[in-house]
Amino acid sequence: MDEVGYRAHKHQAAPTVVGCAVLTISSSRTPENDESGKIIQQKLLENKHRVIHYEIVKDNVWLISTTVKQCLDNPEIQAIITDGGTGVSPKDYTLEAVTPLLEKELTGFGELFRWLSYQEIGSSSMMSRATAGVVGGKVVICLPGSPGAASLAMEKLIVPELSHLIWEANR
Repeated sequence: MDEVGYRAHKHQAAPTVVGCAVLTISSSRTPENDESGKIIQQKLLENKHRVIHYEIVKDNVWLISTTVKQCLDNPEIQAIITDGGTGVSPKDYTLEAVTPLLEKELTGFGELFRWLSYQEIGSSSMMSRATAGVVGGKVVICLPGSPGAASLAMEKLIVPELSHLIWEANR
């Protein structure tokens, strides 16, 4: 089987519907003004995935870690997408809470996100600590909190590969 055939086979074997949790990390957002959370949910639903859980989590390492662990324990959830708390501000704690939970970090996700972001917003993209990884066969993706970042990541990286990521993490 050639490379094209192999990639097509892998995508065919991947689940067509992924159960997801969307966690907005913020001490100021509400369900009404959470544009990034809305974008992430909309893109998932448009692509036939399921949003099993949505929550706004305060900027606190313990709260973030506890909420991610609860989502990891839910058998319906295969992927967790967070938005917010990935910058360099003293209040940005998402990676401090999530990274210790990861069994495997997908460094290419952050690299690609920053490269794509650089093309849109320039050098300030270096301040993003966006990352992704795998825990117990589940995918965890941490995005910046801006609506532009959510759209970019969902359209260019997450939606095209989410099913494939789940398949790879569980084979």
